[in-house]
Amino acid sequence: MGTNKSTSHSAVRPKVAVLGSINMDLVVRCDELPEPGQTIMANSSTEFCGGKGANQAVAASLAGGDVNIIGAVGNDAFAKRLMDNLRHHSIGCNHVLQRSEHPSGLAIISVDQRGQNSIMVVAGSNGTLSAGDVQSVEAIIQDADVLLVQLETPVDAILAGIKIANQAGVKVILDPAPALKSIPPDLLNIDLLCPNESEAAALTGQKVASVDDAISAAIRLQQMGSQNVAITLGDRGTLLHTCDETTLVPAFEIDAVDTTAAGDAFAGSVAVRWLQTGNLQNAVRFANAAGALTASKHGAQASMPSHNEIESLWRSR
Repeated sequence: MGTNKSTSHSAVRPKVAVLGSINMDLVVRCDELPEPGQTIMANSSTEFCGGKGANQAVAASLAGGDVNIIGAVGNDAFAKRLMDNLRHHSIGCNHVLQRSEHPSGLAIISVDQRGQNSIMVVAGSNGTLSAGDVQSVEAIIQDADVLLVQLETPVDAILAGIKIANQAGVKVILDPAPALKSIPPDLLNIDLLCPNESEAAALTGQKVASVDDAISAAIRLQQMGSQNVAITLGDRGTLLHTCDETTLVPAFEIDAVDTTAAGDAFAGSVAVRWLQTGNLQNAVRFANAAGALTASKHGAQASMPSHNEIESLWRSR
């Protein structure tokens, strides 16, 4: 794992490599999420630039990271908008492949009046990313301080990225979403795993309904390979389990209107803050603030807070 690389924790702009999905999000707002077989009238629809990889890249850049993304888009109308948006957020896009035979990724997101969501993702070009593609741009991972990965791209590509990072002493943070039915052992050969409750339950096969459940799941996930585990528990905070201690890091009270990208804001922010301070508990608290601010606004990348906004909330509580 990436704990041996001789990087300065006080680096002003840590180098962040993101390996992941780039999607256009079609967000449909409704009073209640539909039940199976039910047709409802929705209130509105909006297009946002999204994808868990792109979301985390934007979050890390806004939090103070120097970010490059590895991914793929199609040769379609969405692709230009997606790429322009990433560049607008000062993200290096030289390692984003364009696939003429596949469309860009698409996510259809339903959001109810309480801010809860359900998501369907069409992988598109994201699904074409291969281990060979990642190996061909290994230098961008080797040069980074941290690699961020999620599960909206093929597992072989993710495993290739983790292997490159581990061999180079680069920290690896995995947001295990969407949850997989089976986990290759090497997927958890990482420095930090940051699932939510349902993802932690899927990974361990045990329920995660309480803080005690989360502690049990975190211990199991550490046994499965991850050096550190941070399970986000919504308004209860984040359960952080390290080799040294287990801590419930408090949440920030906000009025949630859209939780779509809160987990991505958490992952991008925790990566940058951890590298800047060397203190994971401090980083989780900072990331809790980023997630809360993101959930208080509509959209994915459009709702991501700046470093100064996160600092302001973080220091006010």
